[in-house]
Amino acid sequence: MKLFTRRSALGVIGSSSIIGTGVRFARAADYPVRTIKMIVPYPAGGPTDIMGRVVADFMSRDLKQSVIVDNRPGANGSVGADATAKAEPDGYTILMTAGSVLVQNPLIYKRLTYDPSRDFRILALLTDVPVVMVVHPSVPVKTVAEFVAYAKQNPGKINFGSAGIGGTLHLTGERFKYTAGIEMTHVPYKGTAPALADLLAGQIHVIFDTLSTSIPHIKSGGLRALGMATQQRLSDLPDVPTIAESGYPDFVISVWFGVAAPIKISDDVAKLVADSMQRAMQDAQVREQLEKLGYVVQPPRDPATLKAYVDTDRAAWAKVVTAQKIAIE
Repeated sequence: MKLFTRRSALGVIGSSSIIGTGVRFARAADYPVRTIKMIVPYPAGGPTDIMGRVVADFMSRDLKQSVIVDNRPGANGSVGADATAKAEPDGYTILMTAGSVLVQNPLIYKRLTYDPSRDFRILALLTDVPVVMVVHPSVPVKTVAEFVAYAKQNPGKINFGSAGIGGTLHLTGERFKYTAGIEMTHVPYKGTAPALADLLAGQIHVIFDTLSTSIPHIKSGGLRALGMATQQRLSDLPDVPTIAESGYPDFVISVWFGVAAPIKISDDVAKLVADSMQRAMQDAQVREQLEKLGYVVQPPRDPATLKAYVDTDRAAWAKVVTAQKIAIE
């Protein structure tokens, strides 16, 4: 049995190319002279918020200027993303985001108030987090196969939660429904934390969650892990099989996190912010803290490689959205 060991590659990608010349709202020589606001488009306590607070704390020390986290939840991250897109492109408002805000939302929302390619410049792809399928202990199953059999015996009676309609974890549940040929009722929440709280209370049956938020409850026995949506088993949970080895070989999913800024941010300020985040990912203490929580530090990516990564991710999720006919007005 092979165990998956977190990648030790460090760093983040550099700045992507800017669209249009824009206006140089700030120069690196003058930056930063005041507090930087990092918008997190989800509630406190979820994986994006955890990631944001770790990075913001390091950047405050690194840049010798306060970096504060501003939680703006709603509409699967769209509220926070819209606020960032409309902010001055001066480097004092940045967005810590899950990939769903920039990838899945444009596939699902018919009237999205922002356009990732038009409104944002991705500064860095920092980490990703494995996804785990977890159930409340009251659900009488211990394996993925038993869960599928139980769902087929109880059509429409299984509820699965997510951080919101159209997010990666919602679409992961929809993808599993489609792949396994079962019916489950989706219960959306305004973030991972409230969904996890209801699962722990037994109000819903199952969620596909990021390992970073579920692993403490798995290890304490509060939740039961049925399978990992990874290519190989994790060293932290060696007894939990992958969903792939449980009969669904193509079911491999992770949630990635990155930082974006308004599209017209100047090149020099964008580089200064990206370099600070790169130093954060290279810091031994930060890396150890993130890896203990289940985050996997991403390797450096140049703009072309980052674009290819995002385009591939978008194409994979477009198939799920089309197959499940998911759309939001």
